[in-house]
Amino acid sequence: MNRERSTLTKPSRVVESIPPGAGALVMGTGIVSIDLALLGQQPLSLVPLVVAGVAWGALGLLLAGRLLYSRDRFRGEASLPAALTGVAGTAVLGTRLILLNWRWPGAVLLVLGALLWLLLLPRVLRRWVTPTVGTSFVLTVSTESLAVLAAVLGLSTRAGWLVLLAVAPLTLGVAFYAFVVGHFDFHQLLIGRGDQWVAGGALAISALACARTTLAAQALHLLAPGAQALRVATLIVWVAALCWLPFLVAAEMISRRVLYDTRRWSTVFPVGMYAACSFAAGTAAHLPPLVQFARIWTWVAVAVWLAVLAATLWQPRSLLRAEGSPGAGGPGAEVTGA
Repeated sequence: MNRERSTLTKPSRVVESIPPGAGALVMGTGIVSIDLALLGQQPLSLVPLVVAGVAWGALGLLLAGRLLYSRDRFRGEASLPAALTGVAGTAVLGTRLILLNWRWPGAVLLVLGALLWLLLLPRVLRRWVTPTVGTSFVLTVSTESLAVLAAVLGLSTRAGWLVLLAVAPLTLGVAFYAFVVGHFDFHQLLIGRGDQWVAGGALAISALACARTTLAAQALHLLAPGAQALRVATLIVWVAALCWLPFLVAAEMISRRVLYDTRRWSTVFPVGMYAACSFAAGTAAHLPPLVQFARIWTWVAVAVWLAVLAATLWQPRSLLRAEGSPGAGGPGAEVTGA
């Protein structure tokens, strides 16, 4: 009887220890793979792709285990903004697969991501907490990630209805950004543990969604009256995203924060997203300097990814947290979630 209890306890401890924002690992790793692919480093881009795929599968199994062993906690953490990292991670992975011409897996991930978003969004909004922090911007990131995936899949399969459909989450994501930033605690730039970067990354993925929708609409001869408006919107949002960058970098230099925290995966994603959105925005607006910036910044993203990955492998328990630690739930949980 004791032996049976111990076998149940061990797996339950593992599934209990996964933070709700663990999907940031997939997001950050997946976007670095996309950056390298856009740079033309196809073989090298497969390394982070494999890591992202394995992480996505493992986290999916662990979350299924949490649903089995701790349903109450699963419901509680499903109402945190950090839970939406699962949506964004799924969509980023799907986008990368479509860039490999793996259309069916990408389509499946779009459906899974959209269903998960529809399931989680009402819960997150019902228990919204202010002032907002870096992780709160995942509300925008998850929504825009679906727009990006829909636009990329629509272009790849020549399905114009998907490109038109992408306009809805694209617009909603920008509205969500205004909602979140209006209550943002800007002191987080100094005291955040890595997730403060999502404040800029959320605008960066909005710029990427604008650019990808613009490119897809132009290729499929859609939205002809609004194509120029989309192109202008892409540049405006890209500039707005870039305005965050000097403040984020300066805050890193002057603040005394720990070098590694699980929330550093929420730094990797925005850094990588600045390269991805610059590749797309530069192409959509016919501005080679943006593409050149993306080429240089990709290696910055790779360096940050390698540093955080090495730190995670050096102390693998850092990905886990003991039962009852901050982030398990409660008013401040969203601070520790990603």
